[in-house]
Amino acid sequence: MLEVIRLLGLGDTTSAVYDAMLQRPEAGVPELSELLALPEGQVSAALDGLCDSTLLRPSREHPGTFRVIDPAVALDHALRRQEQELADRQIQLAQAKAAALRALSGYTQDTPADGTPEHPALRLVGLDAIQNQLEVLGRQVRDECLAVMPGGAQSAASLDASRPLDTDALRRGVAMRTLYQDSVRNDAPTLAYAKWLTEQGGQVRTAPLLPPRMLVFDRRIALIPLDPSNTRAGALRTEEPAVIGNLLTLFEQFWQTAVPLGTRTSGTGDGLSATERELLKLLAGGITDEGAARRLGVSLRTVRRQMASLMERLEATSRFEAGLKAARRGWL
Repeated sequence: MLEVIRLLGLGDTTSAVYDAMLQRPEAGVPELSELLALPEGQVSAALDGLCDSTLLRPSREHPGTFRVIDPAVALDHALRRQEQELADRQIQLAQAKAAALRALSGYTQDTPADGTPEHPALRLVGLDAIQNQLEVLGRQVRDECLAVMPGGAQSAASLDASRPLDTDALRRGVAMRTLYQDSVRNDAPTLAYAKWLTEQGGQVRTAPLLPPRMLVFDRRIALIPLDPSNTRAGALRTEEPAVIGNLLTLFEQFWQTAVPLGTRTSGTGDGLSATERELLKLLAGGITDEGAARRLGVSLRTVRRQMASLMERLEATSRFEAGLKAARRGWL
């Protein structure tokens, strides 16, 4: 059994704590510390590791407590998850390769007999190519521009490049709706730009989490990143109706739940802000601090500070204990 646990990347202390919990699943940190003759800090760290590796799960029968998962089951789930992630990645790579080939050739699969592509796609490599295309589309847009800008604070270069394009579009009466992450409210340059947009007639809302970056012009042309994790790598300009339709649906879903810039992001009845609730959900799902920071568009230091604040409010000494208390309060 210990060998199975080690296959999940857990050490001897975590293995010992796991064995003890198999025998006494109701035991808390003090009892486990006394039983194993280990400091409570080591026990808490081991319990955090067990939660991260899915060897502990919230109990449905006794909310606020955890149930112990058989290591063979946990290992099988981990292997299946890795296999699925690999399969998904292979599909994404195949789709990206096919899209790139179509873009480079200037044709789609439905090219008419006369050789004119019905829904042309254009692959834009590098920031200069993207900016050139934005200037073209900025001049052509007539009715509406929808934008999703994840990642929190926007770079000064990006804001400077956007201002003349946005100014021209707004003066021509183009309706502009922009989604930022809540974290931009703490970045003075981005917040000032967002306020300027609203003063000029645009609409700006924020949300804790956002889909990948996108721009949709007049509901018929979209720019999306070739690699959402590295928007500097390039973008794809597409007029494919199926793609545009999905992007519009995604935008509207997030727009409906986002908070207008002129209002404050208030907490819920339990005192949690929307960002704090999303942070708890991300960490409870096993995502790392680094991953949570990327998703929320904040720094790693900010995530750790917010987590420390949550643990203090919960009067918890470890993430394991924080998870228990958060579950008891209905925060998860």
